[in-house]
Amino acid sequence: MMSTRMAGSVLLRHAGSRMFTAAAVSPAAAARPALLAGADGGGLPAVMLRLMSTSSSSSPAAAAAASQAKEDAAKAANKDGGDKKAINSYWGIEQSNRLTREDGTEWKWTCFRPWETYTADTSIDLTRHHVPKTLLDKIAYWTVKSLRFPTDIFFQRRYGCRAMMLETVAAVPGMVGGMLLHLRSLRRFEQSGGWIRALLEEAENERMHLMTFMEVAKPRWYERALVIAVQGVFFNAYFLGYLVSPKFAHRVVGYLEEEAIHSYTEYLKDLEAGKIANVPAPAIAIDYWRLPTNATLKDVVTVVRADEAHHRDVNHFASDIHYQGMQLKESPAPIGYH
Repeated sequence: MMSTRMAGSVLLRHAGSRMFTAAAVSPAAAARPALLAGADGGGLPAVMLRLMSTSSSSSPAAAAAASQAKEDAAKAANKDGGDKKAINSYWGIEQSNRLTREDGTEWKWTCFRPWETYTADTSIDLTRHHVPKTLLDKIAYWTVKSLRFPTDIFFQRRYGCRAMMLETVAAVPGMVGGMLLHLRSLRRFEQSGGWIRALLEEAENERMHLMTFMEVAKPRWYERALVIAVQGVFFNAYFLGYLVSPKFAHRVVGYLEEEAIHSYTEYLKDLEAGKIANVPAPAIAIDYWRLPTNATLKDVVTVVRADEAHHRDVNHFASDIHYQGMQLKESPAPIGYH
């Protein structure tokens, strides 16, 4: 028993002197060769070597070095990105910073992707009209006609601002209809026949019209205020109308699109007559509709008018489905019809 205590005290004296001498003279990396001499040479046991190695690796200096290494790596990753900052996400979501066009040039838009662009079908019949026959159709038709008079008085022939206001309203029905069909699909555990996607595509397309005309006509403060008021009233009115009668709601949109075609036709007449400057097309329009690089405002209005004609057909078609006593899901939706 006594011999064990004496051996322990001798070991502690040797270990203590070696430990404090190493700490005072040099870092752990410099002390490690002397400590590896073994028990016969007065070195520390392997367990204590591992303990000291762990404590030295978790020191503030090591943590600072690791942090600096991470910063250097982030700077190296962003050296080709200029002022763009990469967002490193714990959730593993990768940013698509390297999207390119078909010609290999950089894609600069984040609001839409290259595969979402298209070439508008401008050969569509612009004169097609749904003649109102039923009482509900006549109410829808005259409701839209009555909304045209205050619009004509307010905007007169300022078609750039008129188009901007028109698109803030035209982008609402598709979103409302798609939302209500989405909720119906969830409640009834049923498919929508693709109509949710078709209506949301319409809403997104109308929103892109607005983003385009924002580059052409800068809204004044009172026009922005008017947009807020009109959107608040129209959204709630259309929401209630769609709940009560989807066939009436879609018919209203069909007639709204017919009025939009008329407005854009008048817009083109003023452009051709030189009353409105035929300025170069905005860059966002050139990429979205795959227009030539030398496209002008006239080309933009032409493709937008074609889009409105397609929306006219989709909504009149949807209303006809309801008039035949069917649900939209019973007829395949015209997805991508623009």
